[in-house]
Amino acid sequence: MTTNTETRSIVLNSFKTARNTLDAFLSSPANIDSVTLLAQKIADTLRSGNKLISCGNGGSMCDAMHFAEEFTGRFRNDRRSLPAIAISDPSHLTCTANDYGFDAVFSRYIEGLGNSGDLLLGLSTSGNSPNIVKAVQTAKEKNIFTVGLLGKSGGDLKTRVDLPIVVPAETSDRIQEIHIKIIHITIEAVEALLNLA
Repeated sequence: MTTNTETRSIVLNSFKTARNTLDAFLSSPANIDSVTLLAQKIADTLRSGNKLISCGNGGSMCDAMHFAEEFTGRFRNDRRSLPAIAISDPSHLTCTANDYGFDAVFSRYIEGLGNSGDLLLGLSTSGNSPNIVKAVQTAKEKNIFTVGLLGKSGGDLKTRVDLPIVVPAETSDRIQEIHIKIIHITIEAVEALLNLA
């Protein structure tokens, strides 16, 4: 049986690992430059009347949905709704997976609703999710700017997306914790760029 002391040690060590993961990400100026560029690209996309599309699997789908709702709903202050959507409709996902396979669930959506000038944010902690890879391929065919929030070494997506942002960690939980920080900080910067804050 685990004692309170052992449990406390697990909790403390996990917080330290989370802090170390953030510190490792911040230690690279290129990462800060990439997040800055992401904010600028999103602001440009919205200024031009285009939309944001996001996708991911599992917890990364939750983060993709979180990203979109912060734009359509609100972040910190009241402002107009901004066009963003996560590919998360269960009827679309199950229909497409049933008819074309799970690798096509995001790319089919982009094929139908993506437009030149849009921005795609794909989240993959491994950088190798086949359905995200296929979504990026389809987006590029439609002249959609592609961004990857990735983990580990960046995987296959690191060289496929226009803007890779890689969290140097090995476990999905630590990677996703930095992904959500990137999402929140990016939205804060976008609102400032658009004078919406």
